[in-house]
Amino acid sequence: MENSLEISNFSLVLSTLLLFIAIFVDYKEQLGLGKDILIAGVRVVIQLFIIGYVLGFVFQVDNNLLTLVMVLFIVFNASYNAHKTSEGIPNSFKVSAISISVGTAIALVILIFSGAIDWTPSQIVPITGMIAANAMTTIGVVYRSLTTQFNDRRQQVQEKLALGANPKQASQSILRDSIQTGMSPSIERTKTVGLVSLPGMMSGLMFAGVDPTQAIRYQIVVMFMLISVTAISSFIASYMVYRSFYNEQMQLMI
Repeated sequence: MENSLEISNFSLVLSTLLLFIAIFVDYKEQLGLGKDILIAGVRVVIQLFIIGYVLGFVFQVDNNLLTLVMVLFIVFNASYNAHKTSEGIPNSFKVSAISISVGTAIALVILIFSGAIDWTPSQIVPITGMIAANAMTTIGVVYRSLTTQFNDRRQQVQEKLALGANPKQASQSILRDSIQTGMSPSIERTKTVGLVSLPGMMSGLMFAGVDPTQAIRYQIVVMFMLISVTAISSFIASYMVYRSFYNEQMQLMI
């Protein structure tokens, strides 16, 4: 059986009916989300068409330098979006950039040298996008967790400092919990793969006609990769950020 992956303009327009279903629910329940739904729908169309043409050009040129530029652009964009969730944490863009860059670099190096992927834009760019997006979400969770826990455990931390603990020792339980909080979504998602959900990459490969057993192999690599990146980005971000909650006299500033 031949797979056809082409979607006509007519089919694309008809798919907007799915968006209007959401708008109808919003109107019926007076949720006040109609404008946001329309804006989201328009933005996703514009953004995806733009990135589609850009990627089409990048894939066609197949230039190593251009591929590297795309990788750096994805990392920069993910870092900036993670920075926006930092809620005033100092140097959060720098922390986000380092965490995402290190995680991305380690994952790509291992995948390339293991032979799982090649340094070609059609493989590197999508994989980098998955890595950066996962790290971005994780870092956002870590930022919120650190801020919340330093506020909630303020008295406990101050008591440890009064007993002679340094900031790292006083913050150890908070750091551990923040890293755990950042990693938990990826771990839980991995547990349900295949039983509850079919992940995007695996579904996409099968939709394109790739043998399911081969698609499964790629998805296993991706899931292991995402857990690793989650651990790396959570660890780096937590240990780089916690010092910003203390002043030079090692006093908690919250």
